[in-house]
Amino acid sequence: MKAVIETGGKQYYVEEGSVIYVEKLDQEAGSKVKFDKVLMVNGNPGRPYLTNVEVLGEVVKNGKNKKIKIFKYNAKKNYHKTQGHRQPYTKVEIKKIVEK
Repeated sequence: MKAVIETGGKQYYVEEGSVIYVEKLDQEAGSKVKFDKVLMVNGNPGRPYLTNVEVLGEVVKNGKNKKIKIFKYNAKKNYHKTQGHRQPYTKVEIKKIVEK
């Protein structure tokens, strides 16, 4: 089975056994997670969500992406500023897509 889920303001195309990186979830590694905002299963769309479908997964790990550098400057004003940012993520393995 294949499905489209929504989490963290983004949509992900998943199937059983796939691994996805989503916005940080407040779950520990090894815990179960349930996605109930399912937009589509096997080509059957919902309006806006399907009510009788759940996607079950397991949190593999939490971490941070590589650092990106932000450099700001104004020409001829002697202004420059350097920043860095590491976006947190959660790695989730999709275990099962359940239709009730």
